Amino acid sequence: MKRFAKILVIADAGADHSAALKCAVTLAKNNQASLTLVDIVDSIPTELQMAITAVTPKELCDIAVAEKRKELRQIIRTIGDEEIAVEEKVLVGNSFIEIIRQVLGGGHDLVIKCAEGAGRVRGLLFGSTDMHLMRKCPCPVWIIKPTEHHRYRRILAAVDQDPEDAEKDALNRQILEMASSLALSESSELHIVHAWRLLAEVHYSRAGVSEAEVGAIVAKEASERRRWLRNLVNKYGVTADKDAIHFPTPQLHVIKGNAKHFIAAKARELDVDLVVMGTVARTGIAGFFMGNTAESILAQLDCSVLTVKPPGFISPVTLKA
Repeated sequence: MKRFAKILVIADAGADHSAALKCAVTLAKNNQASLTLVDIVDSIPTELQMAITAVTPKELCDIAVAEKRKELRQIIRTIGDEEIAVEEKVLVGNSFIEIIRQVLGGGHDLVIKCAEGAGRVRGLLFGSTDMHLMRKCPCPVWIIKPTEHHRYRRILAAVDQDPEDAEKDALNRQILEMASSLALSESSELHIVHAWRLLAEVHYSRAGVSEAEVGAIVAKEASERRRWLRNLVNKYGVTADKDAIHFPTPQLHVIKGNAKHFIAAKARELDVDLVVMGTVARTGIAGFFMGNTAESILAQLDCSVLTVKPPGFISPVTLKA
């Protein structure tokens, strides 16, 4: 499935970006997409500008930009594939803001970046810039664990149900299409997970409903959730039919429990290499806050993650006037 056309790769010359670059090159080949390699020069703080006398702040910035550009061109030479259109850009300013502005101005449809954390301690894999991008970047953001140098053996797609929210349905579609496309190209196992809770369950016993009746209600809801998930994956072309040719056969997991805890737990249990998930809450300031559930899941993950926004998402970051 052709999915991306203009891929933006954050190639920090001072870090190990090889996993992100390898992933981006493979994806560009599979999608006939172009690559833009980006590095960022931080703005010089005002107090330091006043202390510099040998050169002007602009001259110092120009030197840093030239060095970064030279390093990016060296990286491009290592790609060695003339079929891929590659260019380099050096941005100046706050990292996540300038990356998002490049996405907006350059029409990029995917950002690929290595995670800032080493991943040795759970919960510290994603750094500040990573989180800002996953919250506010309008296109999908793929944050890759730096230590990964192999194909994705198992991919987990997390979906959620909200019959009254058409945006949630559209987001589920994007998640499933991306996860299945990547699973197909990587020959990966595809696991689709839906965690659910019966919010009224705790009140039934207080209202005099018997334990057997509560059990029947829960069983019925579980059955309906399983039916919903199977219909969802079939509706959007990610067929659960074992005779399917075009897509990997997904393994469906319907889990009773809070998604904040059980999605990450399932990812660890299955030892997945990539989680594909949405990151925007229905409520809050539009285009700004990530849902609490997504924040909690990301804090527990120790694998690569591809985060997706719903159609029509508007970033709080804008292009310079």
